[in-house]
Amino acid sequence: MVDGIGAVIALVRERKCKALNGQPLLHFPTFASGPKRSATTSPKRLFTLQPLIRKLSRCYSAAHFFSGAVRFLVVNVMSVVTPASHPTPGFAEQMSTRAAFLVAGLGMSTWAPLVPFAKERLAVNEATLGLLLLCLGAGSLASMPVTGVLTGRLGCRKVIVAAGLMMCVSLICLITAPSILTMALALLVFGASVGTVDVAMNIQAVMVEKASGRAMMSGFHGFYSLGGILGAAGVSALLWLALSPLTAVVAMVILILLLLAGCFSYLLPYGSTSRDPLFVVPHGKVLLIGLLCFVVFLAEGSVLDWSAVFLTSLRDVDAAQAGLGFAGFSVAMTVARLTGDRIVQTLGGTRVIFLGGICAAAGFLLAVLVPAREAAYLGFILIGLGASNIVPVLFTAAGNQNTMPVSLAISAVATMGYAGILAGPAMIGFVAQLSSLSISFVVVAAGLLGLAACARLVTR
Repeated sequence: MVDGIGAVIALVRERKCKALNGQPLLHFPTFASGPKRSATTSPKRLFTLQPLIRKLSRCYSAAHFFSGAVRFLVVNVMSVVTPASHPTPGFAEQMSTRAAFLVAGLGMSTWAPLVPFAKERLAVNEATLGLLLLCLGAGSLASMPVTGVLTGRLGCRKVIVAAGLMMCVSLICLITAPSILTMALALLVFGASVGTVDVAMNIQAVMVEKASGRAMMSGFHGFYSLGGILGAAGVSALLWLALSPLTAVVAMVILILLLLAGCFSYLLPYGSTSRDPLFVVPHGKVLLIGLLCFVVFLAEGSVLDWSAVFLTSLRDVDAAQAGLGFAGFSVAMTVARLTGDRIVQTLGGTRVIFLGGICAAAGFLLAVLVPAREAAYLGFILIGLGASNIVPVLFTAAGNQNTMPVSLAISAVATMGYAGILAGPAMIGFVAQLSSLSISFVVVAAGLLGLAACARLVTR
């Protein structure tokens, strides 16, 4: 429009119309030498656009000024993305991210020692208990795809704190639910809160890691593993001291609330670097990363649910010592993750995935092929060491890809990975029913070798 006004003014200045009674129809002031208009010319017989031209000229100049101001605002203000308006995440934000991972680990592990008490209080059999536990997984799977959108709109701080509070309330309900229906609802809410915290904290971890310029994801996930150990050990210790299950849960809830209060101010108030769409179907590299996460979580779920069965049925280990296999796996994974940032920084993500996949596959094969309990224990430790840093590297890769918005990519990868934990035990049991548990472990080892072969495709 501004350029159009200028063109009109230039055209009007150039054109000369025929005179009315010998005078120009359009009269303009001339700055060159020439005959001047007679002062006796009647104003009524002279039609001049000089005042109009002057007004248009002033409008033209004002419009140029206005358009320049608009361009300045658009380029220098409106194009700035949300995180640029906040301070760059530093040490405080890194510590708050570690606290969020610790909260998630504590919350999840607090429930594990209480399952027998819930079974006894509700007087249900194993089949009914299994169906109830599926509600936990269903809640997580339902919340994870939505969390990416919520975090992008509301920010990591609001989502993590709200889901953390919901997790605390649901923990109390889990230990006091008087019926199967209320227990199912409490497990749905608990699973949804755990899944929401899981996705939101990983979105924050990706942004904090990018701001730091160095590998940090393994250390963050190490605090989740540490929270798992502390939560299970803490509740077990309180129960061993003859405290009631409700008292033990309240103590853990207080600890979680203190951690949330401590990290609240430094959780990121934003959750995306751009205005993301509501939903994007996982595709491209994100789909591959999600499938690899599924394999790793499948391996972890196999050790969680089947290591004790393997030791008791195939290695003649006493039931009281069968839990040592998973304990060795958990300790190895926690230690490797807490020291994993330096490993990833030194070796790079590609080598970590490649060597980790081979190490974890070797652990499964060692446990199966060498008929000794010591070899089985060592195999489970190797699985923990190998699988420990693969998932953190995969989440970093999901944060660095350009196929999908970061928040939605993290949400998709977490959902696919968590599906591996839920479906893994059932898949292992199905294969074991058709063949044997050893064959099931060999199948998982083959999947881990395939993961190692895809290392370069994910991190390039």
